[in-house]
Amino acid sequence: MNRQPRIVIIGGGTGLPVLLRGIKKYPVDITAIVTVADDGGSSGRLREDLSIPPPGDVRNVLAALSEVEPLIEELFQHRFDAKGDLSGHSLGNLMLAAMTNITGNFAHAIHEMSRVLNVKGRVLPSANQSVVLHAEMEDGHIVHGESMIPKYGKRIKRVFITPEDVLPLPETLQAINDADLIVIGPGSLYTSILPNLIVPQIAEAVTRANAKKVYICNLMTQKGETYGFTASDHVRAIYDHIEPRSIQKVIVNNGPIPTDAEIRYKGELATPVVVDKKELNSLGVEVIAESIVKMEDGVLRHDTNKLAKLIYDLLLNEIKQAM
Repeated sequence: MNRQPRIVIIGGGTGLPVLLRGIKKYPVDITAIVTVADDGGSSGRLREDLSIPPPGDVRNVLAALSEVEPLIEELFQHRFDAKGDLSGHSLGNLMLAAMTNITGNFAHAIHEMSRVLNVKGRVLPSANQSVVLHAEMEDGHIVHGESMIPKYGKRIKRVFITPEDVLPLPETLQAINDADLIVIGPGSLYTSILPNLIVPQIAEAVTRANAKKVYICNLMTQKGETYGFTASDHVRAIYDHIEPRSIQKVIVNNGPIPTDAEIRYKGELATPVVVDKKELNSLGVEVIAESIVKMEDGVLRHDTNKLAKLIYDLLLNEIKQAM
């Protein structure tokens, strides 16, 4: 090929940066599409005070894709813990907020910060304005706000956003259309992944794109979102919001979860996601099971290097089949 393979990765939260830190080491053209539904913590305060999209998820993605000295990245990610108005804010959030005010445009601010941080690839918000995430629960109750949804403690029927007529950036749709592989996740299903896919036109673009779509399933269920969910339940939840059978492959973990970690997570109403392969196959997806779990700072995460290599190998295989 006379160009680098193009990969689009859709997500947010803490899961997306895990993959990006690994995949940026490979010769690929990366586009990360990031949710703008966060309304908690520093992001929520800046969103409320300055009427800008929440910068937190974007900040983490920029840091993950940056190629600067470790001290510069640490500075960007530094969070103030002093008393007063700065308490809880990260410097990167404040920089993105300042750049948004200077340029008058959140997407432009991300572009300029990408240059400052020597980011590999492109970081695009799923919309160029804040959106409010809502959840309709199976008991009929409507919960408003991304940070409030997991606290309700009931099973989620669907999520939706307001304003309903929010539009994605043209660059986002173009990147999806041009991709050689589209990766969804990893990340919190209802509050990090689906807020991107339910932006009007994004789900349609993903469905129509010629590229294969790969979903990276979470390692553990999540209290207030996916408690008791199997791997196929995750896929069904996505299909409840976008075109069914629009995902071709699902990556799941088949590596062992440390016993002490499983016990601790059980206290948080989180258990390992059961891989029900037959149910997944019945949904029209190919199951890719690998040992991709890693314990890091007392937290279970996808293994950055193993997951990135797996995705890169899939990307190369898709390109070979298309040639």
